[in-house]
Amino acid sequence: MPTLYRGDRDKLNVAIDEAAAGLAEGGIPIGAALFDSSGRLLGRGHNRRVQDGDAAMHAETAAFHDAGRQRSYRDTTMVTTLAPCWYCSGLVRQFGIGRVIIGDDVNFEGGQDWLAECGVEIVVLRDPAMIETMANFIRDNPALWNEDIGEE
Repeated sequence: MPTLYRGDRDKLNVAIDEAAAGLAEGGIPIGAALFDSSGRLLGRGHNRRVQDGDAAMHAETAAFHDAGRQRSYRDTTMVTTLAPCWYCSGLVRQFGIGRVIIGDDVNFEGGQDWLAECGVEIVVLRDPAMIETMANFIRDNPALWNEDIGEE
């Protein structure tokens, strides 16, 4: 059973702020942040596929990039407003990120089960506001959403 730690909700709020920034820029409202084991913010970002015309700039990728080079990612926590897609799940596995906090896995489950099977601690907070934001975005922008997750 995953452990909810003091400060996990505050960490999710950083990612939620990023999601709001992405939506305000005309992009997809997904945000992420990477924290070290002491809770220090290493990097933050939001999905920038639309804004940058870059198919690889998902929120988790942006936060990882913003964090810069680390000696190890084993004791880090990736916080994301939406369950990570397979691409971002691969990033978590590739670099050994040990814990992932998810704000919404109702609208999209992504690779969270696979990550858990690989030993990554998964914490799902099911934030009602993020669930509603993503549901509205998906309903209003189905073509853009399907493009983002690699579906036709």
